[in-house]
Amino acid sequence: MEQLLGAQQHSHSSLSPRTPPTRPHLQHAASNRFRDHHQPQPHAGLKILRITPPFFLLLLAAVYLLASVTILSAPAPLLRAPRKPDRLVVPTPAPVPPSRPPSPELLELDNGRVRARISNVGAAVTSLLVPDKNGVLADVVLGFDSLDPYLNGTSPYFGCIVGRVANRIKDGKFTLNGVQYSLGINNPPNTLHGGFKGFDKVIWEVAEYNKGKTPSITLKYYSKDGEEGFPGDVSVTARYSLPSSMELKLEMEATPLNKATPVSLAQHTYWNLAGHDSGDVLAHSIQIRGSQITPVDQISIPTGEFMQVSGTPFDFLSEAEIGERIGQVPGGYDHNYVLDDSREVKSGLRHVAKVTDLSSFRVLNIWGDAPGVQFYTGNFLAGIVGKGGAVYGKHAGLCLETQGFPNAVNQPNFPSVIVRPGNVPCDW
Repeated sequence: MEQLLGAQQHSHSSLSPRTPPTRPHLQHAASNRFRDHHQPQPHAGLKILRITPPFFLLLLAAVYLLASVTILSAPAPLLRAPRKPDRLVVPTPAPVPPSRPPSPELLELDNGRVRARISNVGAAVTSLLVPDKNGVLADVVLGFDSLDPYLNGTSPYFGCIVGRVANRIKDGKFTLNGVQYSLGINNPPNTLHGGFKGFDKVIWEVAEYNKGKTPSITLKYYSKDGEEGFPGDVSVTARYSLPSSMELKLEMEATPLNKATPVSLAQHTYWNLAGHDSGDVLAHSIQIRGSQITPVDQISIPTGEFMQVSGTPFDFLSEAEIGERIGQVPGGYDHNYVLDDSREVKSGLRHVAKVTDLSSFRVLNIWGDAPGVQFYTGNFLAGIVGKGGAVYGKHAGLCLETQGFPNAVNQPNFPSVIVRPGNVPCDW
């Protein structure tokens, strides 16, 4: 799976020049998701960023799972592309876990235009500096100055990669090959973002750090059979790079080694294009290339139905201000959009979403190949003290998490997130 911006996938993002935008025509665009509030109880790509005055911020995320993914029949043909012919795949040796536990690190990618800080704790983007319409740099992602909140579990998934399965699994249970698996219930009564200690809370191995002409960081994590209740050993790789002057790219791979298992990664950056310390994002405008959502029940689990967004507060098919209709959505936006096929394609990836901040003329574009994207408006941020003493309140950032559908392991009419050993390419 690929995408320009994040998800169980491989990702990449970029900024390109554009004329100062006129104020978009605002069209009227609802969720209750407990994800930001830390509970002190036990509890489971990318983007290319290109910026040149007047600055066009572009994210690209693409994820390749080195295993077969069975796509079960979906209710709409847009949910999957025509199957590709079988390909010959040469088996590779199974990865092995590192001999000693890695230590927490904070690394930097800098190409003179874009500067990103990335930690191996949760493979998290902790800082991303990009210029505004006047060339003034600002950090456009929420985060912390210290690695302690990422390590001790008090970070509300700031900038990290979440897995083994992103989003919610109902009651923390699923059945695969006749066996029922029980997961950690870290968001009662459900499992969220992989459980109590998902991929966001582990320390990844720094496999490669290249400071050359195309700087990059490659991180690896070995997830063991039974971790947070999931079956099978899985080797995961995430590679962040700056392939051009205004691009930040994330590529992710997940290889199941011995058992079939669900895998659905997502990149979980909170964006505020006016600057991480600039207040809420309600004045940002957004366009999402999804004409349907998967509606949820009272505990934020998809019902299995598909709802057209036209005529509802969820309609962002044309660019509209986030705050214009958020009051019609109990708690704020926190829903999975079913992505449409798009004629707008970049590097083989379809256009997923666009976010605009008129105060800085920064524009974020997301491209990908995942079937869905979770639009979340930081509904449970409440007085979190972040970088430089900035206080992040409600709606201080927005997330666009390209992903498999929530609770897909229990919904046979959703695209499958099951991967199987044997080096068979993912076929989302």
